[in-house]
Amino acid sequence: MNHSCLSALRWFLLVLLFSTVSAHSWIEQLLVIAANGTFVGAPGYARGNVLRTDPSFNDKTMTYLLPPNGQANQSVIEPTDKLCKSTQRTQNQTEGSPRLQASAGAAIALRFQENGHVTLPWNQPGKPKNRGTVYVYGTTEPKEDENFVDVHKVWNRNGTGGDRRGVLLSQQNFDDGRCYQINNGNISEHRQKAFPHVADQTMGADLWCQQDIALPSDAPSGKLYTLYWVWDWPTAPGVDPSLPNGKLEMYTTCIDVEVVDGDNSTTASRVREGYVEDQSLDRAAIPSEFAEIMSSGTSKEAGSSLAPSSSTTPAPTSTPTPTPAPTTPPRVSIVTTFITSYVTVQPTGG
Repeated sequence: MNHSCLSALRWFLLVLLFSTVSAHSWIEQLLVIAANGTFVGAPGYARGNVLRTDPSFNDKTMTYLLPPNGQANQSVIEPTDKLCKSTQRTQNQTEGSPRLQASAGAAIALRFQENGHVTLPWNQPGKPKNRGTVYVYGTTEPKEDENFVDVHKVWNRNGTGGDRRGVLLSQQNFDDGRCYQINNGNISEHRQKAFPHVADQTMGADLWCQQDIALPSDAPSGKLYTLYWVWDWPTAPGVDPSLPNGKLEMYTTCIDVEVVDGDNSTTASRVREGYVEDQSLDRAAIPSEFAEIMSSGTSKEAGSSLAPSSSTTPAPTSTPTPTPAPTTPPRVSIVTTFITSYVTVQPTGG
């Protein structure tokens, strides 16, 4: 096999691998959003991040679940349960995964994979129609031993909740209305046509979800601003026979942003230049989320007047009713076999 063919095959395998990973979700990367809604600058990453390309990567390296598996009562978060995964309780960054740099008041996108939770909803009976709600809390005073119950649904928009160390910056649907994993479900097939995405080395063939937020305009420059991302994804009682009482299911990612001096290109005055509608889907904010941020202002005080979240609403009406497609074997096993065979037969040094 010549070098060009081998390179093409490796690229094909990379695309398939990224498109078929079965996992739960966490914040994969963050990007600053410019005035026209386009991503600018270098991406940033969560504390203790492990890239998917790292040989040590597996689902457990980045997943943090509350209540933990094995806990007898799956409907209770214990008062001592920590908000952050053990590898994310300190302000640490791993090699190759730097912090995002952004100015105070900047709009930023938090990007995550839906991993079938949006496009294959029948795999998890009893889950909310919006595929759960994602929250982002912000603080300049994080604790290494931050307790989950002291923050989630306690810190509020105006900063008067709980111990007043932080604020609720955003509350949105997990399903942003366009993201998808490549699979044979009718939701995925519909979105692949409605929101075409050219496969790349970051996302593969999938189109990642995102949550667009604004940093407070009074975030102090030269310091770190901490974000706590929480995906609240409960199972309703009486739907799944194995869970007659339902269960709580929360996932978190803990992130630090380096606040830097600079011209804030996302202030409301400059946003009036207009959102560019034809920009690439993988390099742009969600128009509705971006408009909400900018219409409400980017300061901490303005954040308290944000319109009520649509987190309790179902997925957009443009999404078809989920229809299971159980007759096709799972692509994950097919691709895994293919990759294993490919790796086995190829000579080294190619």
